[in-house]
Amino acid sequence: VVLVTGAGGSIGSELARQVRRLGPSKLILLDRDESGLHGAQLLLYGSGLLDTDDMVLCDIRDHAALQAGFDRHRPDGVFHAAALKHLPMLEMYPAEGWKTNVLGTVNVLRCAHQVGVRHFVNISTDKAADATSVLGQTKRLAERLTAWYALAYSKEYVSVRFGNVLGSRGSV
Repeated sequence: VVLVTGAGGSIGSELARQVRRLGPSKLILLDRDESGLHGAQLLLYGSGLLDTDDMVLCDIRDHAALQAGFDRHRPDGVFHAAALKHLPMLEMYPAEGWKTNVLGTVNVLRCAHQVGVRHFVNISTDKAADATSVLGQTKRLAERLTAWYALAYSKEYVSVRFGNVLGSRGSV
C-alpha cells in the first residue's frame, strides 16, 4: 500500500501515475485540494467522481485528520510531495511555509512512524541546498526531520531534491 501526499499537485500526481504502473496493492491519494484530487483521479482512472476510499481529502497540517487517514489505510510506503513551493509567496507569508513544509512534514512523519511505514520518500527542492529563502529553509528542515526519523528509528526514510520541474505549477 502506497500513500502519496500532495497527490493533486503536478509532482504528486505524476508520482502517483508512476507508482500505479508498478502495481501496488492499493494507491492512496491524499491532498487538501479536492480539485487537485479530481484531476489526479481522472488522470489515473479516467473517472473523477471522488467516491472511492483511496481518495483522502486531508490537510497535512491537521494531525488528527492525517492520523485517521494513516490508521485507516496503513500504508507500507509514503511519497511525501505535499508542500508550499512558490518562493515569492513564501517570502511574503513565511509562517504558512513553516506550518505546511515543516510542521506538516512532522505530522506526516509521525503518522508514518506510528503505523509502521517502512519506506518514506520526502520530495524536496534544490532550494534546500543553499537555503537562503523561506522555501529553501523550510524544505531543508523537512529534509533534516526525515533524516532524523531514519536514524532514530532505523527506517528507510530519505529525501530527494528536485530542481525546477518542467511543466509543474510555479516552475520557471
